[in-house]
Amino acid sequence: MLSAIPEAVVAGGGPLGIDHEWGLDQSGIWGRGYQLGLEYAVIATEVGGALWLGNDNELGHTFWQSADASAISAVAAEGMKYAFGRARPSSGKGPNQWFSGGDSFPSGEVALQASFVTPFIVNYGRRDPWVWALEVLPIYDGIARMKSQAHWQTDVLASWALGTAVGYWSTTRQTPIFVQVLPHGFTVGFSKRF
Repeated sequence: MLSAIPEAVVAGGGPLGIDHEWGLDQSGIWGRGYQLGLEYAVIATEVGGALWLGNDNELGHTFWQSADASAISAVAAEGMKYAFGRARPSSGKGPNQWFSGGDSFPSGEVALQASFVTPFIVNYGRRDPWVWALEVLPIYDGIARMKSQAHWQTDVLASWALGTAVGYWSTTRQTPIFVQVLPHGFTVGFSKRF
């Protein structure tokens, strides 16, 4: 009876027992160039939107919140990578190799995607439910990072949680941090000057 259970159902390692190495696939949309393109496009979109619309505009305010969330989650992810030192799947050391100088946990790229989309979902999700479709960005990036053998499943889940939590926190602030520290001319929005 037990022999009828497919081998794929057997749990792997890691903190939740779900981590296992995915087969390397960098073809098509899973290619590293597409992953980096998405990362650069998200950063350019949030910086461009924030500077163009400014904090006085509702959408611009959301872009500034997103910029805060992305910066904070990036710093947190890098600190966690240093603290936990988890080996990447491509290292061949397995999912239980922590504190070994690796940089697998968490995924900074998935945290970026989650921190980028969360302020938009929080601010617009109730009146425009289609905004929830933005969750496809962290989903895609998480799958792509696992197919690249750069992260384990729990790396991606923790990154998604980190980015979402920081993104939500950024929406609770009346004034985004970047708006507080940058000169007022940068946060007014270039669209108002033209």
